[in-house]
Amino acid sequence: MQQNTFKREIELTLDGSHTLYVPEMDEHYHSVNGAIQEAMHVYIGAGLDQIKKESVRVLEIGFGTGLNCWLTLLESENRRQITYYSYELYPLNPELIAQLNYTQALNRENPELFAQLHIAAWDTAVTITDHFILNKINGDSSSGSLPEQIDVIYYDAFAPEKQPEMWREEIFERLFACTAPGGVLTTYCAKGTVRRMMQKAGYSVERIPGPPGKREMLRATKPV
Repeated sequence: MQQNTFKREIELTLDGSHTLYVPEMDEHYHSVNGAIQEAMHVYIGAGLDQIKKESVRVLEIGFGTGLNCWLTLLESENRRQITYYSYELYPLNPELIAQLNYTQALNRENPELFAQLHIAAWDTAVTITDHFILNKINGDSSSGSLPEQIDVIYYDAFAPEKQPEMWREEIFERLFACTAPGGVLTTYCAKGTVRRMMQKAGYSVERIPGPPGKREMLRATKPV
């Protein structure tokens, strides 16, 4: 299991939920205007909620703190069957994860479910609940095979100026190939260069309102 040596500091965001700050990169894992608020807006509202199927396949680029996965698991409690794939090259250590306050911030009485997402074995399918199957892949999503017929892609890599290798045309071509017709890719990023790369890959791309503190974001749809 790979781990990088960057220091990560827990910070409180404006909605009362935690994010992580990486001093070496001068980068946060989530919006300082609200980690949960951002994730709900960008990935659940603009992504998962756009797919009306009862059985949904989700692909996340960047497992990170597990926040997007956690919120998606909670959505599966509405009797949707969700199969969740997430790539992470550098998983966080358990001691850091244990300090995050997402279950408290959401007033959840079953914090063990959040812990199960992190305890779950890597590189194998793990049934977390009757409605949620988790596949965590310890590796680089820009190489190797990707799951097929994905309905929703959460593109949650660090910002292009911080992690430029994750914002290349070849990556969006790979993601387009694994997206099901009518499927969507959603990201907090709104850069014109990223939008054009998505369009060149074959997606229909729209700028839509961003979460608090960010005017716009991108949502890409694979034509039916």
